[in-house]
Amino acid sequence: MTVVEEGDLVVRIEGAAGVIRLNRPKAINAVTLEMFRDIEKALDRFESDPAVAVILLEGAGERGLCAGGDIRALWESSKVNGDLGKTLWREEYILNARIKKFPKPYIAFMDGIVMGGGVGLSAHASHRVVTDRTKLAMPEVGLGFFPDVGGTWLLSRSPGEIGTYFGLTGQNMNGPDAIHAKFADWVVPAANWPELREALTKVSQSVTAADVGKLINGFASGEASGPVAAKQVSIDALFGFDRMEDIIAALRRDGSEFAQATLKTLSEKSPRGMVVTLKLLRLARTASSLEECLVREYRAALEVFRSDDFREGVRAAVIDKDRNPTWSPPRIEDVTPDMLAPYLAEIGSDELKFN
Repeated sequence: MTVVEEGDLVVRIEGAAGVIRLNRPKAINAVTLEMFRDIEKALDRFESDPAVAVILLEGAGERGLCAGGDIRALWESSKVNGDLGKTLWREEYILNARIKKFPKPYIAFMDGIVMGGGVGLSAHASHRVVTDRTKLAMPEVGLGFFPDVGGTWLLSRSPGEIGTYFGLTGQNMNGPDAIHAKFADWVVPAANWPELREALTKVSQSVTAADVGKLINGFASGEASGPVAAKQVSIDALFGFDRMEDIIAALRRDGSEFAQATLKTLSEKSPRGMVVTLKLLRLARTASSLEECLVREYRAALEVFRSDDFREGVRAAVIDKDRNPTWSPPRIEDVTPDMLAPYLAEIGSDELKFN
């Protein structure tokens, strides 16, 4: 076993596997700009090394793969009109696109909490393993933001309106629901992971993506839909609209316990964040590539970074933890087309570009 780097990111070669371990367990492996850069370097190294047949992404500790990006650092930069958002999201989104196109099997072990930036590092992988402990979510609307890191691409490709539901509510997916929503491929009980991981380090240099899939399948439970999938018909009827006002009206008309609980959840989110999210999700449905969605997300992210809603959402959820944000504007019907337009506008020389 070759240990290449230690610290917030552990990069190792174990047998035939290039291992990338997010190593901030106390922060549920929240990812910093430096960690994204080190992942890029690791992928450079593993891509060019013929001894590395597969990539393994995992998180240190028992709580999860990754709780997202370093939101506190972004909040602090936003407060002083800094440029961390511009830099971090550019490099992160380019990395997300690279992961999707990586030429060797890239296996993401999506155990425990997998949110935000953690989804970007795992859900674009060629082989995505969730467990009986997975809690996967894109909760950004609760921060005055939207599901980024290619989240609009992923959510818009979930069946029916499942992606619209998860994107607007920020609710957790368990392992089977993550498969139903097309964020993952196999549920492997966490107890089986050590044996599967060992097997993955022993594959041959000539292993194919199909071979890796067969190997993982031998450890999988076969589950492919969870509690949210069971509500697919209701979700399709309630979220099949292009305006937030119409979704809210449908939920109010429905009156079921599920609809009422969903209304309560949406009432806590940023009205502006929900309107931006729904628009980006609808635009993503006709996108031809992940990159197209990431370009659009980057434009919107830079606008979010300048917004009071982002600073207020992070303050209420992460800094003061009072869970009582004051959104601007406070109501969905007050979010005007003029407010929405800057999130969608081209940004000239700052546009996100891929190699």
